[in-house]
Amino acid sequence: MPSPGTVTSGPELHSPKEPVEPQTPTQGTHQASSVNAPSTHREDVWRGLGSFRRAFIRTSQRALGRTSEEDPGLLWRSSRFLFRSLRRAVDDSLAADPCQATTVPGAGHGPEVPSSVTEGVSQPWSPGVGPEELELEAGKSVADLITERQLLEAFKQLQRLETRLVAEKASHTFEQNPTSFARRAMDVCLHYDGLAAEIAAIVRETLGPDGVDAAVLAELAHVVRAEEEAHPTSPADGDFLRTPRRWRQHWEDAVQRSVQERVQQAGAGAAEAPGAAEGGASGLARLLAELGGLIRSDLRKVQLEVQPAYAAASFPAWEAYLRAFHSAVAQRLQELAHDARGCEQLYILLDWAANVYGSPNFLGAPDLTLPTEPLPPLLAPEVWARLESDYTSFLETKIVSCFDGILQLEQSRWAAVKAPDVLQGRYHTPLSTDIHMLVAEHVKAAGAISAELEATTLRICAQALSLFVSRFEKAFLESEAVSEPHLGANINTCEELRTNLLAKFPGNFAELEKPLVATTCIFQKRLLQGLQRDVQPLFRTLCTKVWLTQDALWPIMDKVVAFARHLEHMAPPLGQETLQEVHRYVVREYLAQVLRPRERFRGLERTAGSQKMGLDAQAISDTFQGLGSEATWLGQAIPCVADILGETYKDIIQLHLERLICSYPDIRRDHVLAILALRRLGRHRNQRLLQHAQDLLRAAAKTGGPGTSVGHVLFEEIEVSTSVDVLITCI
Repeated sequence: MPSPGTVTSGPELHSPKEPVEPQTPTQGTHQASSVNAPSTHREDVWRGLGSFRRAFIRTSQRALGRTSEEDPGLLWRSSRFLFRSLRRAVDDSLAADPCQATTVPGAGHGPEVPSSVTEGVSQPWSPGVGPEELELEAGKSVADLITERQLLEAFKQLQRLETRLVAEKASHTFEQNPTSFARRAMDVCLHYDGLAAEIAAIVRETLGPDGVDAAVLAELAHVVRAEEEAHPTSPADGDFLRTPRRWRQHWEDAVQRSVQERVQQAGAGAAEAPGAAEGGASGLARLLAELGGLIRSDLRKVQLEVQPAYAAASFPAWEAYLRAFHSAVAQRLQELAHDARGCEQLYILLDWAANVYGSPNFLGAPDLTLPTEPLPPLLAPEVWARLESDYTSFLETKIVSCFDGILQLEQSRWAAVKAPDVLQGRYHTPLSTDIHMLVAEHVKAAGAISAELEATTLRICAQALSLFVSRFEKAFLESEAVSEPHLGANINTCEELRTNLLAKFPGNFAELEKPLVATTCIFQKRLLQGLQRDVQPLFRTLCTKVWLTQDALWPIMDKVVAFARHLEHMAPPLGQETLQEVHRYVVREYLAQVLRPRERFRGLERTAGSQKMGLDAQAISDTFQGLGSEATWLGQAIPCVADILGETYKDIIQLHLERLICSYPDIRRDHVLAILALRRLGRHRNQRLLQHAQDLLRAAAKTGGPGTSVGHVLFEEIEVSTSVDVLITCI
C-alpha cells in the first residue's frame, strides 16, 4: 500500500514569512488602449487557464495516483468544481473592468504554462494578496499531518484555509489575478483529496492482519462528521470549495471495496475449481467453508474492535460492514452459481446459502446474527429458481441411476442363490431399506432448502420408484431365484413400501399404491401357482374307487402344511390373505373332482363316498384352522354336497340343497344339475328340485347374496362338463 505521504507531491503554498517577489507584467500583455483589448484579454486568459487545467490534472494524478484508482470520480469532481468556479471568477473580473489588461502568467504566451505550475510548485503571490501556508504552528504541514494520520488536525487546518480563501474571493481580491486563486484552491483540493485517500487506506487496512488502531478509526469517524458539519449542503453560488465532499459515501465505498477484495480472495487456494469434472464438489465445499470462516472472523472483528471505535462518533460501522459483506458474498455466489455443474455442486450452493449462511448460528455467537429483514436475498429470485431447476434436472437422472444400482445389487443377490434372511420372524431383503434410505435422504436434503424443492423431490422419487417397481417385478420373475422364500421377501418389501411411504408422504406417493398392489398380487399369484403345480396331480385320485380305501387327501394336505410354513414369514395381512386363498383353492379343487367324477358310485359305494367326503371335509377344516385360516365360510361346501350324495330320505335333499344355495350364492344351475346327477332321483323329483333351486337363485340374485358381497367366490370358478348323466337329469 502506498504511503499516505504521497499527497505531498502536489503543490504547497509558501510561508508568509518568505519574501514575496513582485510579479512582473509579461511581455505579451495587450495595451489597454487597444480596440480589441477586452476580447483578446479574455481569450488569453482562457488559454492560460486551459494550460493550467492540464497542469493541475497532471499534478493531481501524481499526488493521488492510488486515489484515482479507487475513486476516479473524486479527482474529476475536484477539477470540475475548481474550473467551473474559475470560469465564474474570470467572467466576473472581465465584466467588472473589460478594458483592463491584467497580467496573468502564461496568458501572453498562448499555450505555454509556467514551469513552476507544471512542476507542481506554487507561484509567488501578487502584491497585497497575502499567501497561506499549509502548516501548523509547530511547523508540520498538512501533508505531514495526513501522513501521521492526524486527520482531524489536518482537516481543521484545511478548513481554516478554505474559510480564508472563500472570504478573500468574496472580497474580490483575485479579480486582478484569478490564476493565483486557482493555485491556492488547487492546494486545498489536493489536500482534501489526500485526506480522502488516507481514509480509504485506513479502511483497507482495518480488516488486514495488522489492523488499525482504534484511535485512528475514531479520528476517521470524527473527520467525516466534521466535514459533514462544515459542508452541510451545496452553496447556492456553486462555490466548489464549500461543496460537500461526501466522505461518508466515500467511506462506505471504501468499505465495500475492501470487503469485496477479501471475499474474492477467499478460496483462492482451493485444490479444484468449482467447475472441474473431478473433485469439483469437494473443491466447492472447501471454498465455501473458507469463505464462511473469513466472514465469521471479519465480522467478529468488526463487532468487537471496529464498531466500538466508530461508536464514539455515532458511526454505523456494523451495518455498513454487514451490508458490504452481504453484497460481496451475493456477488461471489452468483459467480459460483454460473460455473456450478452437477447435482452435488448445485446442492452445495443451495444448502450453503439456505442453511449455512442463513443459519442464526452462522457467526458462532448469540449476539452476532445476520438480520434477514433489512438485507436483500443472497441470491436473486431468478438465480435461485434456475439453481433449483438445474438441481432437479440433475436429481432426476441421479435418482434413476440410484434405482439402477439397487436393481443390480438385487440381481447379484439372486445370482448367489442365497435364501433371504428372517428378521423379526419375517422374510427380509435389504431392498426396502435401500429404497427408504434413498427417498428419505433426498427428501430431507431438499426440505432443508425449501418446501417447494422438497415437494419436487418427492414427486421425482415417486415417479422413479413407480418405474422401478415394474422393472423389478419383471427382472425377478425372469430370474432363477423365484422361490417361496424370495417371493415372500419381495411381497413383504412391497407391503412395507406401500404402508410406510404412504403413511409418511400420503399426498405424494398416492399414485404409487396401484403399481405396488399390482406387483404384490402378481407375486402372490406366482406363489400360489407353485403350490398348484405340486398338488394339482394329487387331486385326480379323489372321488375314485381307490380313494374309498386310501387316504388320498394326506399327500395334498402335507404339501399345504409345508407351504403354509413360508406364509408365517410374510406380513400378517398378506400371509393370511394367501393362506385363505390356499384354503379356497383346496376346497374348490376338491368339489371340482366331486362334480366331475371319473367313476360312478352306486348303492353302498355312494354311501361310503359320502362318508369319505365328510371325513375329508373335517380334515381340511381342521388343518386350515390349525394353520390359522380365517376363511370359515368354506367349511359348509363339501359337507352339504356329501349330505346330498348320501341322504337316504329323498325329501330331505331339498333342505340340503337350500342350505348349499344360501351359503354359496355364486352356485349356478349347472352346478345343481351336476350335484343331482350324482343321485339319479328320478325325472319328476329332479325337475322339482331344479325348479326350487332356480327360484332360490333368482331370489339370491335380487337381494345380492351375503356371500358375493364380501368376495366369497367358490362355485363360480368350477367348470362343470355336460355329461350324459347331467343330460339325463335335465330330461
